[in-house]
Amino acid sequence: MNEAETRAELIDPALKAAGWGVVAESRIRREVIAPGRLVGSGKRSKPKSCDYVLLYKNQKLASLEAKKLELHPTEGLGQAKDYADRLKTPFALCTNGEKIYQVDMRTGEEKYIDRYPTPGELWELTYPQKNDWRDRFAAIPFEDKQGTWEARYYQHNAIEAVLEAISQGKTRMLLTLATGTGKTFIAFQLAWKLFQSKWNISGEPTHRPRILFLADRNILANQAFTAFTAFADDALVRIDPKEIKKKGKVPKNGSLFFTIFQTFMTEKGEEETAHFYDYPSDFFDFVIIDECHRGGASDESTWRKILEYFAPAVQLGLTATPKRDVNGDTYRYFGEPLYTYSLKEGINDGYLTPFKVVQFTTTLDEYLYDPDDDLLEGDIDGDRLYTETDFNRIIEMEERERQRVQLFMETINQNEKTLVFCATQDHALAVRDLINQMKISTDPNYCVRVTANDGSIGETNLKTFQDNEKTIPTILTTSRKLSTGVDARNVRNIVLMRPVKSMIEFKQIIGRGTRLFDNKDYFTIYDFVRAYEHFNDGEWDGEPQEPVAIDPKPRNPDRAKDKPDNPYIVDPQEKRAKIKIKLADGKERELEHSQTTTFWSADGKPITAEEFIKKLFGDLPDLFKDEGELRTLWGRPDTRKALLTGLAEKGYGDEQLQAIARLANAEKSDIYDVLAYIAYAAKPITREERVIKHKGLIFSKYTGKQQEFLDFVLHQYIREGVGELDRAKLPKLIEIQYHTINEGLTQLGNDIGNVFTDFQAYLYSDIDKAA
Repeated sequence: MNEAETRAELIDPALKAAGWGVVAESRIRREVIAPGRLVGSGKRSKPKSCDYVLLYKNQKLASLEAKKLELHPTEGLGQAKDYADRLKTPFALCTNGEKIYQVDMRTGEEKYIDRYPTPGELWELTYPQKNDWRDRFAAIPFEDKQGTWEARYYQHNAIEAVLEAISQGKTRMLLTLATGTGKTFIAFQLAWKLFQSKWNISGEPTHRPRILFLADRNILANQAFTAFTAFADDALVRIDPKEIKKKGKVPKNGSLFFTIFQTFMTEKGEEETAHFYDYPSDFFDFVIIDECHRGGASDESTWRKILEYFAPAVQLGLTATPKRDVNGDTYRYFGEPLYTYSLKEGINDGYLTPFKVVQFTTTLDEYLYDPDDDLLEGDIDGDRLYTETDFNRIIEMEERERQRVQLFMETINQNEKTLVFCATQDHALAVRDLINQMKISTDPNYCVRVTANDGSIGETNLKTFQDNEKTIPTILTTSRKLSTGVDARNVRNIVLMRPVKSMIEFKQIIGRGTRLFDNKDYFTIYDFVRAYEHFNDGEWDGEPQEPVAIDPKPRNPDRAKDKPDNPYIVDPQEKRAKIKIKLADGKERELEHSQTTTFWSADGKPITAEEFIKKLFGDLPDLFKDEGELRTLWGRPDTRKALLTGLAEKGYGDEQLQAIARLANAEKSDIYDVLAYIAYAAKPITREERVIKHKGLIFSKYTGKQQEFLDFVLHQYIREGVGELDRAKLPKLIEIQYHTINEGLTQLGNDIGNVFTDFQAYLYSDIDKAA
């Protein structure tokens, strides 16, 4: 029996006999765990799917991996454990249809079992102690909006982790999930389960809970309010300061309340008491704090008063950042995360978009005053070396900014949505103007600034930018306002024109581009400020660790006090008058620059081109054993496609292979020659040289119209590359040459498909060896 037959004839009947899919509230499903990493050209690596997931009372209890009868029953054990770990099922099972092997993922106990456990038995094994709230939560299915919503595996894990903690009486909880992975979806489903089950802090299901969603920016509160529309309209309340002022009181009629810290902290009346005091301290049963690392849990933050006042409520913090020295208070307040899903996991699973980094270095990354330069404004220290943290804060140089803007405007596709992060609001204004002076677009609103000073106009421009159907504005400049809370899925470029000292903020900025969108294989970070050095930090995407106190020594002893690393603290020195410099005549023509594109490993770490090629060299033996097999695989469209897919899954997609071709001075060569060069030091030849070398052999096999058509195909191959030899390209090639498919088949014969496939073996044959 093959695997499909083993499943149909042995496994499926045995599961049914155990009651799976028969007993009420039990289900069997095949789960696509992850769609596969985006590898370029609209392709993905191989998806991860679990053969069977056993569910009872809406809970995933076991992952089952099946293999065909002739294989050993534990052949799929590694996969079963991997799937169980990802899906957080307490049991992993594997079978060949004849014998069943079971692993308890909590205790590590492994053994053969003589039959599949029934749904009730597996529930008792998972939850030996009864818990009424667990049962009530389990009885409420996720809201799926009539099948249009489905929880991804990590979202399901996060939701279940919180519900289990609530059922155990825990009152402070934290979830850490990368930006773009759906924290609002998780918040909604939690609210849905709590609301429908009538959970509340009294401990008895006597009434529905009151739930507060608390953020620090209106855009986050508004996004959440919109996402909760499955609830009845009269259950939802957006706490608006204008409405409070108009009615003279805070709203209390409702079940789900959405607001920002600033509204709650607004003082009123002669007593100067904040609005949140108008609610009884036990008014809310459940409080969700979005982006909780940004001050809500900080010991120094006045926002902390809100959380302390509503202390009776169960409080859940949501964050995208691991523990760092600047957000340790968050972790001390909420505790260690119940569940973590990292940026690296999101990219490798295919739920987030990968990225590449382009580093720019110019001759004016640092500046020492030259008396030949014109000092237009301010006082300058002639002995001070001005560095990136000084530019556009205490010293301005128009030529420097003009050059930087020109560099990225010449590099990016100007039709792609782009975010530019600037040092200050004034800097964002200057960069906006420079972009609009250099744009190819004729639209006056091509680039706009969105900062706190732009008020409602900025908010309107941001909403328009977020609309994926609209292309104007195309570029937004900002300082800090857009580092979080911008759900714009089609952002293709992020330009860093200011230092990003905080790892937390750096991760959030990266998160502006990670959301998936149609035909978006990756996004690009254009880095003028050496922010890429954060990728070398051991905590870039690792497990959170206790922060280590470091007493850094200033590089220049003559410099004033170092600026604080906390991006939310404004250095008072920045408020003084800026120094404005105009370079002496001719210096702007000396503003040289270099541009570097970094390779990225599957672990999300930067590696050099040399390391990347060494890695490719080490991976190639897994795909073919010698040059002869490479020729054979490459000489047929189907096996070549499979080989390219295998390369992409290892991190060598079309773009990476083209980059290697450039490094090997083989841009006009076939990718075959690049692989042969890396693996066997075979000197690459151009595509044109390959055609000249093999044309005689090819034409000796075909005559007439077929020979004429293949000559056209070879010209396309020389001009465009090996992609023209893909079987999917044949209809288009026929249309180009003969205008219609029918006319082409009349001229060439119905076997042209075989001719197109077979001639490629001659194109890649080893003529020298045959001779």
